[in-house]
Amino acid sequence: MSVKAPKGIKRAARKAKGTIAKVPGPSTNPATNILIWDIATRGIVMIVGRQIEKAMLGMRYEPDKASDIVKGRTMVKSMTATGAARVASKSIPGLLAVTGALLAKTAFDRGYSRREARRRGEKTLSDQAAKAED
Repeated sequence: MSVKAPKGIKRAARKAKGTIAKVPGPSTNPATNILIWDIATRGIVMIVGRQIEKAMLGMRYEPDKASDIVKGRTMVKSMTATGAARVASKSIPGLLAVTGALLAKTAFDRGYSRREARRRGEKTLSDQAAKAED
């Protein structure tokens, strides 16, 4: 059984669509406008993501060190994270592969003693922060 939208909602949607279609973008080329929107959206998401990372790291470290850790991440680590997220978001098998890899990494880390795992993680983050200071 399907539910129909009231006529008023349909009329308002048509009117809004017509109004939005009349709003010009910065370029007369619609493909350029989409490219501008895509770049702006990705930039905003990246900035917000970094702020979230800093906030999470700030719960454990001083704010300056948390910022250095985020800044010191290598291009390879950033590309790996981006690639994994992209693979996971494209398909169910991709999601399962990335999830399986993360579970395997977690099991690998748990193979170490708690102290050894913490020491390795602290060293990695300290090295990352040191790279940002250089």
